[in-house]
Amino acid sequence: MSIIQSLFNLVLHLKPETLSAFMHSYGAIAYVILFLIIFCETGLVVTPFLPGDSLIFAAGAVVAFGVIGWTAIFMLMTAAILGNMVNYQIGKTLSKKITQGEKVKFIKTEYIDETKRFFEKYGAVTIIITRFMPIIRTFSPFVAGVGE
Repeated sequence: MSIIQSLFNLVLHLKPETLSAFMHSYGAIAYVILFLIIFCETGLVVTPFLPGDSLIFAAGAVVAFGVIGWTAIFMLMTAAILGNMVNYQIGKTLSKKITQGEKVKFIKTEYIDETKRFFEKYGAVTIIITRFMPIIRTFSPFVAGVGE
């Protein structure tokens, strides 16, 4: 079975048993793949469909059964935090390009001004609340970056 098939099986049938088998089959590479899935789910605007929540839940169950170490939890937390930071920086960089006169197809200067006003008023609350909303959590750091 190829690693791609294993990944699809993991995503489609995400249970602690499936994750456990995946971890045993691929060892250290599995940790890198888990890190990348969580990083991409939170760090790239185009990948909100990845199974971040269920993967973290299944990883917690597998850690509780002793299949993988507690360091995996800290690794996944690091992936989520770094992903958020990268997503914010992408939004901030894009915003600066637009305000300097470059044209971007899906973002207008008016949208940036409106976003800045919104985040001045509700910024901290928005970021905290959206961390618990699966697809929205991928977009909120990007939009916060756009609004600086």
